Amino acid sequence: MTVPADPHFSGTDGKVSKLIRDFAEAKRGRTVFAEHEVKNLLRGIGLSVPNGRLFGTGEVIPVKVDLRFPLVAKISSLRITSKSNVGGVRTGIRDGDELKTAVQELSGVPGAEGVLVEEMAPEGIEVIIGGIIDPQFGPVMMFGLGGVFVELFKDVAFGLAPMDPEGARRLVRETRGSLLLEGYRGKPPIDKEALIRALVIVSDMMATGLVGEIDLNPVALFPEGLMVLDAKMQLTA
Repeated sequence: MTVPADPHFSGTDGKVSKLIRDFAEAKRGRTVFAEHEVKNLLRGIGLSVPNGRLFGTGEVIPVKVDLRFPLVAKISSLRITSKSNVGGVRTGIRDGDELKTAVQELSGVPGAEGVLVEEMAPEGIEVIIGGIIDPQFGPVMMFGLGGVFVELFKDVAFGLAPMDPEGARRLVRETRGSLLLEGYRGKPPIDKEALIRALVIVSDMMATGLVGEIDLNPVALFPEGLMVLDAKMQLTA
């Protein structure tokens, strides 16, 4: 389920900072986290992520899974940096038999620590939201449209964190592909306020100084709300 936009959103009022500090305290001694851990944090902060369940390697798949088909299954591992490079993703899983097969196959990939199974999100416009602590500029935000826009055209924009909603709007406008968000070829415009809210939330995460790097890629944008489909995060030492 996606989180609808709040037309009166003006900032997180320190809530994100407290949640990040609580998370860092609870995970003391660790700086890198599995996808499901990052998504659980994002869900608590108020960003939409797919409904899902983590299965440990060798765990028996129940006859009925409390998830809606079709599903996607992905390797969970702190040692594997790119799931696609090791064939670690299965999409379009239609029933329990296909799910069992997918989980068994992915569990057998060297380095696998589990399998994350999630409901497949509807089609949306995919974007990238990220942040990093730059040695010179400090916390920096990045936004870009996904697919060929970032791969071929390097159509990304950068800004300093934290940023308010107006700063987030400027960041989006700096990308050439932002026109696609207004609607094209009969498609409705995306929920820009939900996007702005997500950018402000991530910028507040970066501004704590506790998050060394975060990569939400892709984030699917819809006419109402958005959903983070994949997420990586690293805390500062």
